[in-house]
Amino acid sequence: MSSTPADRWSVGAPEADEFAAWRELFRGYCDFYRVPCPDEKAALVWSWLRDPAHELDGLLVRDGEGRPVGLAHYRPFARPLHGAVGCFLDDLFVAPEVRGGGAVDLLLARLREIAAERGWVTVRWITSETNYRARGKYDQVATRTPFLTYDMAPDTAVH
Repeated sequence: MSSTPADRWSVGAPEADEFAAWRELFRGYCDFYRVPCPDEKAALVWSWLRDPAHELDGLLVRDGEGRPVGLAHYRPFARPLHGAVGCFLDDLFVAPEVRGGGAVDLLLARLREIAAERGWVTVRWITSETNYRARGKYDQVATRTPFLTYDMAPDTAVH
């Protein structure tokens, strides 16, 4: 009898006592993208995840012992062109030592369920062009769009 990802992993919202484990995963995610992760930023993002009134939601995937080994941060986004709301997956990270074991499959499957439950019409995310391993998985479960992403800094002269 073969096991499935759902047999090996569980997924759900972060619990109050999981800050330290989430923090390590978030640090790994930030390190991957070479973005600093000071304690203040981690505390702020955690406060968003724990605040039911904040738009950001999160998931943790846990191993058989209940230890968090992956995270997903997501939020709704308006799609005026379609007159609909979608789900934007901001962050997705699985600890390197468990990659390839199905943890990311369970995170993505749960996001697909959440989108359906909330009436969201799509789950969208971006990744680095050079994130080849992740892109291999993403190409299996989603459709790559032809759109490019741009970032524009705010006007610093505005008071």
